Amino acid sequence: MAGHIKIVNPKERGRARRKQHIRMRVNGTPERPRLSVFRSTKHIYAQAIDDTTGRVLATASDADKAVKPAVDGKQKKGKAREVGKAIGAKLLALKVDKVVFDRNGYIYHGRVKEVADGAREAGLQF
Repeated sequence: MAGHIKIVNPKERGRARRKQHIRMRVNGTPERPRLSVFRSTKHIYAQAIDDTTGRVLATASDADKAVKPAVDGKQKKGKAREVGKAIGAKLLALKVDKVVFDRNGYIYHGRVKEVADGAREAGLQF
């Protein structure tokens, strides 16, 4: 990632290096997909990915129509927890109960941690 694209911002460059290092170890399968989290300044997104076929099994974000009523009026951390619950419910509907967590180069703290906690609340095992 960091070697292919010229990233000027030092914070983004550091995250790209961390992300590349994490992705060498974390790999998703159909039985145990990779739960990847992306956070922007306003929103949070989660995807369950099967890396063997390159398929996205389920997605959730605080901008989804299904999640929007649950996140209205909440702070960013509360929204992140609801996104975790939503992706957990979607994966359980697909009969997937175990995932590997990909923090995507972010520190496991704050909103990223809340997504993981919400997914655990929904019944996923990491």
